[in-house]
Amino acid sequence: MSSASDLESNQSLYAKRKAVYPKAVDGFFRRLKWAIMVVTLAIYYVTPWLRWDRGAYAPDQAVLVDLAHRRFYMFSIEIWPHEFYYVAGLLVMAGIGLFLVTSAVGRAWCGYACPQTVWTDLFQHVERWIDGDRNAQIRLDKAPWGVEKIAKRLFKWAVWLLIAVTTGGAWIFYFADAPTLAREFLMGDAPAVAYSTVGVLTATTFIFGGFMREQVCIYMCPWPRIQTAMLDEKSMIVTYKDWRGEPRTRGLKKTADTGTKTGDCIDCFQCVSVCPTGIDIREGPQIGCITCALCIDACDTVMAQIGKPRGLIDYCTLDDAAVEKAGGKAQPHLKTIFRPRTLVYLGIWSSIGFAMLFALGARTRLDLNVQHDRNPVYVQLSDGAVRNNYTVKVRNMEARPRDVVLKIGGLPGAVAWTADGERDGATDTVRVTAPADSVQKVRLFVAAPQKGPARSEFLISAHAASGKEKGDEDEVVFERPATEEAE
Repeated sequence: MSSASDLESNQSLYAKRKAVYPKAVDGFFRRLKWAIMVVTLAIYYVTPWLRWDRGAYAPDQAVLVDLAHRRFYMFSIEIWPHEFYYVAGLLVMAGIGLFLVTSAVGRAWCGYACPQTVWTDLFQHVERWIDGDRNAQIRLDKAPWGVEKIAKRLFKWAVWLLIAVTTGGAWIFYFADAPTLAREFLMGDAPAVAYSTVGVLTATTFIFGGFMREQVCIYMCPWPRIQTAMLDEKSMIVTYKDWRGEPRTRGLKKTADTGTKTGDCIDCFQCVSVCPTGIDIREGPQIGCITCALCIDACDTVMAQIGKPRGLIDYCTLDDAAVEKAGGKAQPHLKTIFRPRTLVYLGIWSSIGFAMLFALGARTRLDLNVQHDRNPVYVQLSDGAVRNNYTVKVRNMEARPRDVVLKIGGLPGAVAWTADGERDGATDTVRVTAPADSVQKVRLFVAAPQKGPARSEFLISAHAASGKEKGDEDEVVFERPATEEAE
């Protein structure tokens, strides 16, 4: 006789996946998913091929993450490495935007715009095109392997693989000039990292979108768990109104024959059949629901056919559900969405966006960094003056060469010249040329009278020789030999 411990050790903790065969459905939310899928896929695949004229000294790809030169281009915006806080700001906005959407309408991101949802939806449409709708797919899966089944499987997998390769290929075009990289990729001359990236993304797209599907959403993705903390009784989620649907009956004829009072739900399972994750929304809120609302379309279609009002399954808050159950009238959806919590999220999100736009508009396209040479700290010149040496880096963030004026301020009697210049005739300004979209390194000599403090702080500023653009400045130190008078 086996003991309890033996039974536990023989019990498998692995549950085999139950295949999900979502049925095609038509309705408002299905058409909305179609529109969002077309727009998001078009943005992803087309964006690397858009051109944007930035002049002769910068790339003409509209959106480019130029890792080789450490630049990020987005149309007229150019982000340098030291301006990474703009990217951080966009990530913060994305996070707060997800909080906002989730608080207002639940997992709408998961249901409509998440890449896993979009590509899974695309793969499912391909599957219906080749294998047929839900019932045909079930029959084909149960059928023995034969010529027809093998042909359909190979054709379907080939189309999936083509989509997956295109997806991986589109991603690498964001990191180099798309036409050039495409030509090199096809000729076998592209970098190894390009092929490996396409390979990884092809495999993940093919496996996640074609075979794992709802398992990614339910088991792998952490977002459903995080969202739980952001939902409250005023968040709109897809809800089955059990007070209206229960008790269920299996068909209208049975209800007419028995004269039993039943709810509007006729237990047709259409809401389950169209669900891409295979859940039964009538069991209440659950982690498998991605709020795609296809069950609403399916239920509304059935309600129209049996002459019942729509909305047995609908977007609804827990508060409104309680009001409707008691016989009251729910609040308008707009009033539910625009409430204090979501308005706070919207205010924070908008503030960050406006702050970034202001910073982009006000930023200077000249940047200056000055370092004092420490060996030697100073040089005593033959006429008694003291010279300090500095390494100046002028960053020209425009796509054209510019003449830049370096000016000494706050150091009386000081003159400056560069390593290829002479002290004779030097003044407190120096003119240098900064190449387009690069950093110009300049060796700067500054000489000042010996009389003065042993350590003086002064400014070196940079501004464009032409135009009224505000430049940059850096505070540095001028060193002199200590004297009794200075002490």
